[in-house]
Amino acid sequence: MTKAAQFYRVTGYDDAVLPRRATVGSAGYDFYLPCDLSLAPHESIIVDTGIRAKIDDGWMLMICPRSGLGFKYAVRLANTVGIIDSDYYYSDNEGHIRIKLINGDTPLELQKGKAFAQGIFIPYAITYDDDCTDNRNGGLGSTGK
Repeated sequence: MTKAAQFYRVTGYDDAVLPRRATVGSAGYDFYLPCDLSLAPHESIIVDTGIRAKIDDGWMLMICPRSGLGFKYAVRLANTVGIIDSDYYYSDNEGHIRIKLINGDTPLELQKGKAFAQGIFIPYAITYDDDCTDNRNGGLGSTGK
């Protein structure tokens, strides 16, 4: 297996559970709730995970919903799939990974420590004529012009 990243806690989130795989065959690293969560039907919430990821160049972290929550409760991510770029780790917000959930039709109660999302490390490529020289400083929407 290729290793391309390391998870860390964000300052002030000393009790955040670092993501981990459930089995040796798991592609995804489970993200755990840092607190109890209660959502009414169709309500959304941003979960501050307390986690950051130092990712090697040429890799990204894709954040996906846990299938069980989607199948049982129609819970989904607001942006369908989240992409954490390798340079996000160095942002002013310490690269704090935040995940926005949207609930389905049923009230939902989840306890602190429950796995609610998963992250998968994926290599990516760029074009031969890529000439990007900009640097990131910020989180959501920080690279928009």
